[in-house]
This record gives sequence, structure tokens and C-alpha cells, in this order.
Amino acid sequence: MSGADLISRHGLDRIGLRGRLTADVALSSVTWFRVGGPAELLFQPADTDDLALFLAHLPGDVPVLPIGLGSNLLVRDGGIDGVVIRLGARGFGHIEMLEDGSILAGAAVPDRRLAEAAASAGQGGFAFYAGIPGGIGGALRMNAGAHGSETCEIMQDLTAVTRAGEIVTLTNAEMSYRYRHSGQPAEMIFTQGRFRGVSRDEADIRREMAEVGAHREAAQPIREKTGGSTFKNPHGHSAWKLVDAAGCRGLQIGGARMSDMHCNFMINTGEATAHDLEMLGETVRAKVLETSNVALEWEIKRLGRFGGKAPAIAPFLGREQGEAAAHG
Repeated sequence: MSGADLISRHGLDRIGLRGRLTADVALSSVTWFRVGGPAELLFQPADTDDLALFLAHLPGDVPVLPIGLGSNLLVRDGGIDGVVIRLGARGFGHIEMLEDGSILAGAAVPDRRLAEAAASAGQGGFAFYAGIPGGIGGALRMNAGAHGSETCEIMQDLTAVTRAGEIVTLTNAEMSYRYRHSGQPAEMIFTQGRFRGVSRDEADIRREMAEVGAHREAAQPIREKTGGSTFKNPHGHSAWKLVDAAGCRGLQIGGARMSDMHCNFMINTGEATAHDLEMLGETVRAKVLETSNVALEWEIKRLGRFGGKAPAIAPFLGREQGEAAAHG
């Protein structure tokens, strides 16, 4: 079924939506890797109420996939069936200082922008966001962190919309956070979060942010088409050290290459396909398992259909890969 068929069959153009509903959209334009097939349907809601209206009218058997800024997302070449929901800056890019001293931030706010706002308010604990190239929605979903700090340390509660279109509030405890993971269903869409740091001198905060930014500039290939850290750090290990020890620094498959600057970063050298990138990542995982007996877990989210060409080393993928593939 095409995206246009989805719209007409379910009458989605007649329910009073205020956002933008578009059929058959290439997702390569919204991911930092600049690869990936089309979304059958892309919905960009005007605000939380508009999102709730859409989901309440969308039949439960239509797959729904929320995406953020696309910074740590690898969309496979075959594209994504059903509806992709992307929250834009117009409806979800707000930052508000609340009377109780907490900070409200929409899901489309870049992490660095929240760090800047917190610094201006004299709230410490947000400086690590200056080094994370993503948005608040993704940070809330995956408990984003860096430099020894994590989202769960500053998040108070959040607003979300369920698959059935119900608007709910979830506390920090209800998120069941752990390392780079939250316990809520993948189809639940986070629209904003409320945060609270600790009182600190603004100049001290900005010095810390400058150090984070300088480290990122010096150590990471931030001007390349990349998706941030490829693999999670296993307990007791640094992922990049394991990748390096396996001889994978600079390893290239097609147009995909492990960065020479930081070997836990994959880059699209210009002509990579999503298959190239995923095949490269799985090859690195296999080599690390062989040399260090450690099974690396992907930090980048891989979603969608393979487009008729699955990685040749699929038997190695295991449960973690299978869960990712279940999205398409």
C-alpha cells in the first residue's frame, strides 16, 4: 500500500489535522548519515494535541515509528512501512523557565540549546549536552549521556502520547532508565521533558561546556556524515579501544568507513548505502568478538527494511539485531 492509499483508506485527510501529512518521503534527507529509503507516510504534527488526534484516528494495525533529529539513526535502504512521525521545531522547539526553577524543553530542542539555556539560568548538570549531537526527544528515549553524566540525572518528568492517542505524564522513576535505555514502549512518543539541575555560577558552567565542546571538536569527526557513537561501551570496556584492538580503525566497506579520528564512529564517505554502513558495523562486531570475546551492542538505531539485501553475516546478529529489525 502506498502512503496516499493509507491516507485515503483511513480518512486521515478529513480529521482536522493541522500538521503536515506527506506520502512516500525519502528519509535520507532527515538523517545525519544521509542514507535510507522512503517512509510510506510521514506526519509532522503541529503540537501535542495534533499528534494525539492523529494517533487516536490511526488504526492500531498501522505501524508507527517516531524519529527525532536523525542524528543516531540508520534507516535501511528498503524504507519504513506505516507512519514515521517527526516532531518539528515549530511545535516542539520550546524552552520555558518555570516558576519552580525547573526547565521545560520540547522534544525538538537540540541538546546543546538546552545546555545553553540552563547555563544562562545558572543551572549546572547540563554541560554534557553540549557534546551530544541530538535532540531532547532522543535524549529522553535513550537516556543520552556523555562525560560521566546522563539524562536521568536531571530529568524530572515528561509528557508523552501513547499509540492510542492518550496524553500522559511519566515521572523519572516510571521511565525505568538504565544505560542508554528507557523502559517505555517504542511507539510511545515523548513531546517534552521537565528538567532540573543544581545552582552554579554561570561562568563555571560555560567553562565546562567549552571543555566539552573542545573535546568533541578534537576527538570526533563532527564535520562528516556520521551518526555519533556506533556502539555502546560494554561494562568495564571502552568500545573504541575494542574496535581499535580488532584492527578496525579506518576499515571500509563500500562508501562506509570507521573513522580514523575516532574509530567508534562510522562515516558515510559520500556514496555509502545503508547496507554498506550496517555491513561495516556488523563486520566490526564480528572482529571484536573474535579478538576480545566481547559482543558489542549498537548505540545507533537501525530501522526499516533491508531492501532485499540483508547483511551476509546475519547469523552473528543475534537477539539485539533481531529486535532492531522488527521495526521493518
